[in-house]
Amino acid sequence: MNRRNFLTLTGTFTGGSLLLPDFLHAFGTQKNLISGDQCLVFVQLSGGNDGLNTFVPFSDPLYYNLRPKISLAKDVVLGKNNGMAFHPALKGFAEMQQNGDLSVVQNVGYPEPNRSHFRSQEIWQTASDSNKYLNEGWLGRYLDLQCHDHQPTAGINIDNVDNLALKGLEPNSITVKNPNVFKTKNQKEEQGILSTNPQLDFVRKIANSVVEGSDEIQKALAKSNLEISYPKTGLATNLAWIARLIKRNLNSKVYYTSLNGFDTHDNQLQIQNNKLSELNDALFSFYTDLKKASILQNVTIVVFSEFGRRVKDNGKGTDHGTAAPMFIIGGNNKGKIIGSNPNLSDLDQGDLKHEIDFRSVYASLLKNKLDFDYTKIGIKNKALQGLF
Repeated sequence: MNRRNFLTLTGTFTGGSLLLPDFLHAFGTQKNLISGDQCLVFVQLSGGNDGLNTFVPFSDPLYYNLRPKISLAKDVVLGKNNGMAFHPALKGFAEMQQNGDLSVVQNVGYPEPNRSHFRSQEIWQTASDSNKYLNEGWLGRYLDLQCHDHQPTAGINIDNVDNLALKGLEPNSITVKNPNVFKTKNQKEEQGILSTNPQLDFVRKIANSVVEGSDEIQKALAKSNLEISYPKTGLATNLAWIARLIKRNLNSKVYYTSLNGFDTHDNQLQIQNNKLSELNDALFSFYTDLKKASILQNVTIVVFSEFGRRVKDNGKGTDHGTAAPMFIIGGNNKGKIIGSNPNLSDLDQGDLKHEIDFRSVYASLLKNKLDFDYTKIGIKNKALQGLF
């Protein structure tokens, strides 16, 4: 299926009536997908987050020489460690790292990088080479092999549109647009509707498989309360719902959400500060919630963007670049900084050279957290060592 058509169809339908409370009951009755209770939570920073101003090489004079307009002063960065430190908005990140619960994987990217938002996101979501195109996402392929029967909520994406990473041959994942609104259409109106469009029928199959049990919605929600207060932002709301689902032992192995707005060609200092503040506050609340519930060791949170930014500023911000850090929180990670500090004296046409392929991080997640042979979904890179 053409990816754009898939996203249009599913986004249109799920935006109409397929809302989070509709599947709580159905999801709560499904069997464990695999033994154990580990799950992965992905937070995608869409737009190309500037990694150099997120995890800052403050001890390198070249950082200040190349970024005279947007560099962050040494006295404002947080959690200094071996020449690197966090953006001042990331106080929670620095605390999680100090607690040994956050690992930073530096200089993550892939060969022959693509600076198009859409294409680079597609590469990350399918785990393909930069010159190859795949129709199914890497997590969708994993779920196809793990779900022996159709499991509509094996993966949960809380967002406005479907995510290619979760698309498989079978609809083993669901996209939820608005977790605060109950379903407004009568279930029976949606059942059994077929069309001459097999792609639309595929989407309806997702919906029809999870709209059962509406009488139990209020009961299910009443049993999944939050233990802490979350900020009133979009990302925090999404993570709060994910926390409730995880704490109810609903057996999904993959959760996905995103935060947009990181395309900082202009006014970067203010925009990135605002976006990183939202990210920090939402994630630290999620982290605290899971830790208070004594389940942080079972939940691995992965924070990434489709690419970083150019090393040299453009006077007001930064343009599209290549490598950037990934952040791994929870899941009994080792709390390390993995990889070398960014080498600002050895650039590729003004961009950082990637040191760690993102697919080696994926391989480590699949191997160490989900006990899965990553080569079965076509990942050839060796699992990153030292993460768990």
